[in-house]
Amino acid sequence: MRPTSVRTIAKVLNILVLIAFASSLVILYLIPTAVFVSGGCGLLEGICSYLSGLLHPGEDDIVIAAVAGSALIWLTGWFEFDAYSLVLTLFLLFSGVCVAGILWQGRRVLKAILRGEPFSTENAVSLRRAAVCAFLISAAALIRVVFGLFYTRSLLPLTTYNALFVPIFAMAGLLYLIMSALFRQAAELKAENDLII
Repeated sequence: MRPTSVRTIAKVLNILVLIAFASSLVILYLIPTAVFVSGGCGLLEGICSYLSGLLHPGEDDIVIAAVAGSALIWLTGWFEFDAYSLVLTLFLLFSGVCVAGILWQGRRVLKAILRGEPFSTENAVSLRRAAVCAFLISAAALIRVVFGLFYTRSLLPLTTYNALFVPIFAMAGLLYLIMSALFRQAAELKAENDLII
């Protein structure tokens, strides 16, 4: 069987999704450290300073010590967080796990396409699981926005990326559900046609 352009694209996407999945696992490990290092100066600044110290160590820096420090923060750093940092860390970890779940389900769909079975009930189930993960991210973002409203006692949290995550991931979840229903219907039609032939 000659590889078609769809299968070639599916192979490339499968590799990219695998890289994104592996990257998300590494990022999940670094989240508590990045929040801890940021110390209220901004999460991106904390991530940048941590990664620059890890990837470009100075004379006195020891890379193994930085990695061990990340593990130490996983074990004991939770007691050092204030309420805002703890909620941020839990939100990022929960959302990261859900994103990893979406990527893993996408990888399952791509594997089915590579096997030549794009319209299968397995793909419908994978898309439904991805929809659940997207809805969970949307709900977690909504909870974080509500927490931010009460924590800051202002409307400023409505201007953050969390407020944007609520409708984006809710729409993504709806799209996954629609695609799941389409794949399930196509699988049923394919099964009926196979029985007729």
